[in-house]
Order: sequence, then C-alpha cells, then structure tokens
Amino acid sequence: MKLNIAVDGKTYEVDVEVQDDDHGRALGGYIPPHPPSSSVVMPSAPVVAAAPAAGRAPAAGVDDAKICHSPIAGIVIKVNTQIGQQLQANDLLLVLEAMKMETNVTAPVAGKVKDIYVRPGDGVQVGQVLVEFE
Repeated sequence: MKLNIAVDGKTYEVDVEVQDDDHGRALGGYIPPHPPSSSVVMPSAPVVAAAPAAGRAPAAGVDDAKICHSPIAGIVIKVNTQIGQQLQANDLLLVLEAMKMETNVTAPVAGKVKDIYVRPGDGVQVGQVLVEFE
C-alpha cells in the first residue's frame, strides 16, 4: 500500500506493508515497536521493603482485636500517635502513601497505645502490624 506523508512541509511517498497476525488484529491493526534486545528496563520507583520496622513484631498470643493492621501496601508518611497515648476508636493513627494517594489509618478500638511498629519512611505490606493497644 502506498501512502503520501507530509513532514515539515515536504511530501513523501512511502510503501506500507500491512501484516495480518493475531497480535495486529487484537490491537486494531497497530503493531507496537519492539525494544532493542540490549535495552535495560529500570524500575521507576524504589522497591518497598516487606519487613516490619527494625524487625519488630508483637509477641505471640496477642489479642488480634488490640492490633491495627495495614489496610494497604505502601510507605508510612506520618505517625500521629505515640506510645502511652489514650485514643478513641477512629482516631487517626498514621498516614500511608501508595501510588501517590494518601490513606488515613485509624484506631480500630479505643485504648492506650502499647507499641508502634513503624516509623515514617518504612515500607509496609497488607496485613502488617502497625500499632498495638493495651
């Protein structure tokens, strides 16, 4: 197939070969270019650590009702509480960031903060223990 293409005011006649394969049909005829085999793909964001801060975790046998778990995987931006602080249910404990969105983590129960297992800058995973209550 021959096409006329204008670039910077100049017209060029080009030959275009249309390929019929499953890949091209799935994309409406567009076949994306393949990167050179020597290209190296680098991650665009740092890898988030999966381990709790300083390797600390609550002792075995702790009542799960007195634990606040991470609802998402992300990075701790801000810790709004401290050990020994008395909180009500739904008080703000800390702020997590994931994919440039901030998520407020609130106290699941009323009580006194026994321990905080994360610090600002720590990476957390879904279900990781963040705060323990007495």
